[in-house]
Order: sequence, then structure tokens, then C-alpha cells
Amino acid sequence: MTKCLANRAVQLAFAAAVAILLIVGGFAYRSIVVSSESGHWVQHTHDVLENLQELQFAMETISSSVRGYLLTGDETHLDRYRAARSSLEQHKGAIRELTTDNPLQQDRILVLEKLAAARFESVDEAIKLRGNQEFDTASEAIPAGPGLQTTVEYRAIVRQMQDEERRLLVLRDADVKQSVGRTKITLIFAIALGLLITVAAGWSVQRDNARREKAELGLQESERKYRMLIDGVRDYAILMLGPLGEIRSWNPGAERMSGCTYEEVAGQNYSRFFTENEIKLGRPQEILRLAAASGEFEEQGTRVRKDGTRYQVRTTFTASRDPSGNLRGFSVISRDLSESNKESEVKYRGLLEAAPDAMVVVNQGGDIVLVNLQAEKQFGYRRDELLGQKVTNIIPIGFAERLIADDLRSAEDASAQQIETGIELIAQRKDGSEFPIEIMLSPLQSAEGTLVTAAIRNISVRKAAETHLAQMEGRYRGLLEAAPDAMVVVNQSGEIVLLNVQAEKQFGYRRDELLGQKVTNIIPIGFAERLIADDLRSTEDALAQQIGTGIELIAERKDGSEFPIEIMLSPLESAEGTLVTAAIRNISVRKAAETHLSQMEGRYRGLLEAAPDAMVVVNQSGEIVLLNVQAEKQFGYRRDELLGQKVTNIIPIGFAERLIADDLRSAEDASAQQIGTGIELIAQRKDGSEFPIEIMLSPLRNAEGTLVTAAIRDISVRKKAAVVLLQKVDELNRSNEELGQFAYIASHDLQEPLRMVASYTQLLSRRYKGKLDTDADEFIAFAVDGASRMQRLIQDLLAYSRVGSKGKDLLETSSEGALQQALVNLRGAIEEGGALVTHDPLPAVFADEMQLVQLFQNLVGNAIKYQKKPRVPRIHISAVKNGGKKWDFSIKDNGLGIDPQYFERIFGMFQRLHKRDEFAGTGIGLAICKKIVERHGGNISVESEPGQGSTFHFALAGPPGEVVRAAGG
Repeated sequence: MTKCLANRAVQLAFAAAVAILLIVGGFAYRSIVVSSESGHWVQHTHDVLENLQELQFAMETISSSVRGYLLTGDETHLDRYRAARSSLEQHKGAIRELTTDNPLQQDRILVLEKLAAARFESVDEAIKLRGNQEFDTASEAIPAGPGLQTTVEYRAIVRQMQDEERRLLVLRDADVKQSVGRTKITLIFAIALGLLITVAAGWSVQRDNARREKAELGLQESERKYRMLIDGVRDYAILMLGPLGEIRSWNPGAERMSGCTYEEVAGQNYSRFFTENEIKLGRPQEILRLAAASGEFEEQGTRVRKDGTRYQVRTTFTASRDPSGNLRGFSVISRDLSESNKESEVKYRGLLEAAPDAMVVVNQGGDIVLVNLQAEKQFGYRRDELLGQKVTNIIPIGFAERLIADDLRSAEDASAQQIETGIELIAQRKDGSEFPIEIMLSPLQSAEGTLVTAAIRNISVRKAAETHLAQMEGRYRGLLEAAPDAMVVVNQSGEIVLLNVQAEKQFGYRRDELLGQKVTNIIPIGFAERLIADDLRSTEDALAQQIGTGIELIAERKDGSEFPIEIMLSPLESAEGTLVTAAIRNISVRKAAETHLSQMEGRYRGLLEAAPDAMVVVNQSGEIVLLNVQAEKQFGYRRDELLGQKVTNIIPIGFAERLIADDLRSAEDASAQQIGTGIELIAQRKDGSEFPIEIMLSPLRNAEGTLVTAAIRDISVRKKAAVVLLQKVDELNRSNEELGQFAYIASHDLQEPLRMVASYTQLLSRRYKGKLDTDADEFIAFAVDGASRMQRLIQDLLAYSRVGSKGKDLLETSSEGALQQALVNLRGAIEEGGALVTHDPLPAVFADEMQLVQLFQNLVGNAIKYQKKPRVPRIHISAVKNGGKKWDFSIKDNGLGIDPQYFERIFGMFQRLHKRDEFAGTGIGLAICKKIVERHGGNISVESEPGQGSTFHFALAGPPGEVVRAAGG
């Protein structure tokens, strides 16, 4: 009752904590939504301000470009004028869309449009006058025309719009801060309340756990003893099955009996060990049904091992049910009957072959199922001729009648009628000749039923028996001589009575030197003792003490040298009594291998000590069994302090878990979990200080089981280096960002004074050219050219710096639309050079639209510019799929071409391949292209040959979610 109340209290406490967390989560979610909306409006204001700045910059560019054209007549100023006008329209449209919710700003946009239209009208009129060579009239419009007043008003309206947006930004920032403050207060209060409830519930759980801990310890101890008992049983297969027969547990006896490890059968149905016929008949399911119905079921049947061999088992199935009576599974205990049968069969076959009489085994149908060598000899048949034949073929009358049941007796009674009594009958050989025999019948129980073993002795004449005995001895000697090991037969007095040629070779004696000698002459110690009886045991017991087991002893050759041997003893009954046959094998090679293995272990220890890292060998219990000197140095312990200790003393967390098996994996699987991979953990020295390590685990199998070798490396220096590297990277990024901002500001602020210098040097050139001396004309021309080049250089530098610092978000953009805009901006150059620009259908890409326009404009503009007159420029733009998420763009021209040695150089800053008097330019255009492509996550390259034109390649990503497949795919 107390336990139920405690559980109820804990449940209520946790329910209250969960409810509070849900309420707090809901409030937090609402606050996040509000903050997200406020953040969206803040970003919205920033976007408006940025577009207003770009709008003002475009108007400034228009003014400077028109002024430059009116003063110099240079057509490149008109190109910049058109590009700036296009940019102004684009940003004006963006501002109109962003301020749809602000009527005041919308009204100001209408004013801007009127002012811009008036400005464009006056500019177009001035450009027209300049184009008609009315230079003076156009020049007078520069400082004092209606356009100047329009520009001033335009700037004023833009400033008003910027002030309005900054006012809105302040209000929206205040809303965000207020929302965040409320969220913090609510979260702190709710967390404190939840922690208080959780602590109270935890205290209650801790109290209940303390009460249950003692009972659980007792239960664990009982379970451990039960598991040890189950694992220690190797003569029986003990396993647990689920309700449907799936295997859940598996003891070593089951593994030995079936040949399968637990990992191979876990979760499989136990029917896998039945024969195919029984599975088809549903025998496994029938057994479980009977066991479930009666509670226990015992059966004897045939099972199939992993290697396909079959064996007989007697199995008891016991149903297991829970307190509600629901079936949980079955416990199964099996005993391998075939093992005892095999032992009996081996002994029986040995006795059968060793029998001096003919031995014939017959089934109830009178068919011969087994014969020995003597049966072949007596009846003149080969073994394969007799097996399966009727026994009446060799004993026509008297034998078969004893196997046939009639109405008055059963088959067992019939076969037992003359069991264990000698019966004289007439046998018939293969050649038809007959001879008298005496047979002795005995029953033999087997899986096929009751068989009858017949011992058949030929009693024709004693001489025939002696001849037969001589033949047997000759065959035995043949087997003895053919044996690969030394064979020695010894009588009860320890004298050698028979040996083979291998014995002569091994011991260095001739045969006549050994016959009649004591066996102690060749095996001084250990052999004779096993043949001597004392007051406490009979001769047979003394002989049988080590019969059938390999014994390692030391043998001595004729020359006195010794060598290791393994002997196997077996009894041999003869007319002189029981002899002992000893099979003697020279195991010098095996012993040498064992010595070599010991030496290899010593070398392994040497390698362990020479390792540059700490090396620790741990057993499955997590105890340290071996370590090297580096381990002593790293952890600060002496070797004897660590040996036998738990590995958790030096690696508290992370290592031991990889050695512990649970219900789902074996110890080997646990240790192999991280084998072969570097693992970063924290180690602890003797003084308690901690340091980072990287360990590499590898399995090591030996006689005690699977050990784990851990190579442990102190990575403190590497960790510190990584921290320093991250700091350097942060500093470098900050420096690059500041440098970019400086370049943008510097180039932007330099433009206005440079425009003034360029305008007035050009005005000097036109008004005073030819009125001063030739040196003055030349100096003024140098000044005009230098100012113009400096102006173009600063504008290009500004464009370069804006790629990274003023770039827009990457959005889904039509590359074909961007190309068309670029061609509009290049319309003057295209018409002047008569260029033919074509393109394939181009895809949508993930890009900054303005930068994509600039990329196309620079590359196509270069293709038009770098041409050999009077060749007509031909440019073709295409895009193909590259098999991933990117599109490969190509811009091919028929221009001058580029030498391969300059392929990398042309993308650098201020890199030119031609003189200024050949082609105008600053050498920054391709550097801008490279920076734009790299900002988009791609790369740019060129293929070209001098005089054959060039093809520029760059890759851009498709829109998110689009999978770009290879062409033809």
C-alpha cells in the first residue's frame, strides 16, 4: 500500500512538472513567434535602407557618368550611365515592393519617380546636344541646369525615407527587447518551479530505491548463481523460447550440441534444427501446442546440426506463463542420445572387427546390415556384396526362422527364442560349398528397432581354425607395419613382443635388438608403471589407468639421446593373456612449435615496451593484465600498482563500457564495438589530474579468452594546437572582413574628388588644346588619361570589394534573364563591334541576380573587346548538367585566345596580357568574375589556344531541392 502511495505521489509530481513545462513551452513558443515577427520587420527595415543607399549611389553614378560623357565624349561613360539607370530602376522597384505597407513612403516614391523622370529628361537632352557636337551648350548644362536642382531634391527625399525607416527600426528594436524580457522572466519562474517539483519527486524516488536496492541485490546474486549453473551444464542443451518458438537464450551445452553460437541463432525459430520433413508436417508447432496445453511435453526425435549431420535427442518442453496466465514462452532441456549411441557404436564396431569369429548383424526383415572382416572371409563375399542381402543367402536354414513372428509369439519373442545359446547350423559360401558353424545370437537395440547380432564360428576342423588364426595374425602385422607411428606391443612383464619399422627408425635399434627387451630401455620413466598392479588394484585396473588417453613422456634412442613422445595405449587380448599395444608418436616438432610460440610471446612483450604510446591490455572483466613503461609515465603509477586494477581507475568513462556485454550482445561483440577506430576520451593520472587521450582498441585472443589491447596516446598538445588554430582562423576572418570594408569605403570616397579632377582635366584638354605649346598638350593628355584610368580602376576596385561585402542573398534566379540584362547593358559595345551573341536555353540557378548579371557582362564584354579587327565577334553561351546539383556554364568566343601559361594568372588582380594602348582596362574584370563564382560555391576556368578563341567555364548550383542529373541520364 505504501509503495502504491509513493508511486502515486511521484506520478503526480512528474505530471505537475510536465504540465508546467508544457505551459512554459507554449508561452515560449508564442514569444518566439512574436520575436521572429519583430526580427522579420527589423530585417525588412535594413533591406529598405540598403536599397535606398543603392538608389542614391545609382543616382550619383548617373550624374558622374553624364558629366564625364559631356566633358570627354567617351562612350564608356554612357555604358555606365545606362547600367546605373537600370540599377536605379531595379532598386526603386524593390523599395516600392518593400514599403507597400507604408503609404507615406509610397507617396515619396512617386515624388522620386517624378524627379528621376525630370532628371533623365534633362540628361537625355544634354546627351543629345553632345551627340550633335554642341559641346559648349552641353557643357553649360553641367553646373547650372535644372538637373542639378532635381538631384538635390532627389537626395532630400531619399534622406527623408531613410529617416523614416530608421525611426521604424528604433520602434521595432524596442518591441523585440520587450518581448525577450517577458520571455526570460516567465522561463526563469517556470524553470525554478519545475526544478522544485522535480527535486521533491527525486527525493521520494531515491527513498524508494534505497528500500528496493537490498532486495534487488539478493535477486541479482540468485540470478548470477542460476546463470553460472546453466552455463556450467555442458551435457544438456538448455534454452528459452518465445511463445512462437523464437530462441531467446542459449547455454554452452546447446552450442556444443548444435554447433551454433548464440549470435547465429538468437531470434530465430527453433524449428531450424528439425528435419525438412518434420518442418513440412508442422512438427515443431505441434510440440509447442502440446506443451502449452499440458504445461509439459517430452519427446524423442531427430535434430540437424549446423554442419548438416543428424543426431538423436530426448527433449522436455515446459510452458512458462505470467501471473495472468498468459503464455510467456517455453523452457527446453535436451540430451544428445546420439553421443552415447556413438560411443557404444564405436566400441561395438571395434569389438565387432576384433572378434575372432564372423559377426553378422541382421534386422527384423532378415536383411544383413553389418558384417565384419571374418564374415567376409568365412563366406567368401565382399562386404558390399553381403550388406542388404538376406541372411538366408549364407545360412539357408535355421537362422531366419528365429526372426519371424507367428500368431503365438511376437517378433521380439521370436528373435529371443535362442538368444545366448550356441546353435549349430550349416552355412554356405559364395562358391556354394557348405561348412558347419556355431552361432551365438544377442539382441541389439537401435533407432531402427531391435537388431540381432550373430557370432558365427567355423567348426569344420581345428586346422582350418589354425589357418584362419595365422591369416589374422598376418593381416594384423600388415596393419602394424603400415602404421605411420611407432607401434610397440608389450606383455604384462613389460617385455617387448612385437614392433614395427617406425619403431626401429625412431629408436635407432634393429628389430631383433628390441624383441624380448624391457620397454624401460626405450621409455625409461612413465610407461612401465602403468602395467604394474599393486595391493590396491588389479592388473586390469593398472593397465586401464591411462588406456585411450594421450600421455606425454620422454623416450631414449639407442645412442642415448632423448626426445619427447606421446603414447596411446590400447589392450590386445591374446592366447598369452592381455597385451598392451602402444602407439608412439614423436612430438619434437610440436614441442618446438610451442617453444617458438613462447618466444613470440616474449617478442610481443618487447614490442609492447618499445611502443611510443601507452599500451594497456585488459581482460573481459575490465582488469588490467599487462602494460608498458609509457603507460607508467603517462598515468604516474608504478606497474605493480596498475596490474589487476580496474581500467576505470585510469579511464573513468567510455572505455569499460566497450567491454561489458548485456542481454543483446556477447562479451566479444561488446569489445569489438569500437575495434579499429580512434576514440577520444578523458584519462586520469594518479594525482587526479585529467588529460585528453585517443585510444585504439584491438582484440587479442589467448588461452584465457579474448583480451583487448588499447594503444593510448596523449593528445593534449594536439588539442591545444587546435584551439590556437581556431583563434588564428577567427583573427584572419576578422582581418579579411575589415580589409574588405576599408577597400569599399576608400574606393567609394575617392570617386568624388577624382571625378572633379577628371572633368576639369578633360575641360582643359578641349579648351586649350593647340593654344599652348606641344609639351603642354602632351602633359594635359597624360593627366586626362591618368585620371580616366584611375577612375576606372577605383570603380573596378569598388565593384570587386562589393562582391563579398554587398552581395545579396542567394535565391532562385533565371540565368537566362540575367544574361539578357547583361546584353542590354552591353548594347552599345555589341552594336559598335557588330558582335553576334547567341545562347542555348539557360536554367534557373541559386544565385545573387545582380552579381550574375555582372558575371555575364564582364565575360561577354571581354569576348567582344579582345578581337582581331575586322573579325566579327561571335559569342555563344550554354549550360549543361554535370551529374550533381550544379550546372556547368560555358562562354565561347572566337577572339584572340590565351596562351595556356597564363590560364591561372589572368584571374589575379591587375593582371593584363596586352598593353594599354592596345586594349583599355584595369585588369580586375576576371578577378571580379572569379570572386563572384567562388562566392556562389563554384570555380571558374578557361580553355584556349592563341588565335583560336577562348571558352570560359564556371559552375553554379541549381535551386535547393533540384537534383541535377548528368546529360542523357
